[in-house]
Amino acid sequence: MRQTPHFLIMRMTALFYLGLLLVTVPAARAASRGQTVYVPVYSHIYSGNLEKPFDLAVTLSIRNTDPQSPITLTHVEYYDSGGTLLTHYLRAPITLPPLATTRYVIKESDTAGGSGANFIVSWRSRIPVSPALIEAIMISTRSQQGISFTSRGTVISE
Repeated sequence: MRQTPHFLIMRMTALFYLGLLLVTVPAARAASRGQTVYVPVYSHIYSGNLEKPFDLAVTLSIRNTDPQSPITLTHVEYYDSGGTLLTHYLRAPITLPPLATTRYVIKESDTAGGSGANFIVSWRSRIPVSPALIEAIMISTRSQQGISFTSRGTVISE
């Protein structure tokens, strides 16, 4: 059976859009019983030719994405650019109920972390759950200029 050029163009267009859909739809994350997550943060960034520091406030957001089960945070630690531990936030593990969120804030005036600061966050669950979403939001305003951006954590161990 011979296909017309119009039919072939429609078929190729449909395959193209199907390919785009498959590329842009994120894959479901596998269930986990716990992870350790590295989150890059910036207590300041540099601007201009003279690399002038622009101080930023940092909010670390830890979200339990599972609608049924709690997760337990076991470590939330803040490190500077040189890898030195600055703050250990948890004295004891804390439980996040299903779909709950907690946050930790580094004040804009606290520049100890530097431009290469990071958090290490560990969580666990007694059953496999949807993995936590852990990200940082950096923000600052000066005069009429404002800057804000996010950084998402990456799993370094299961």
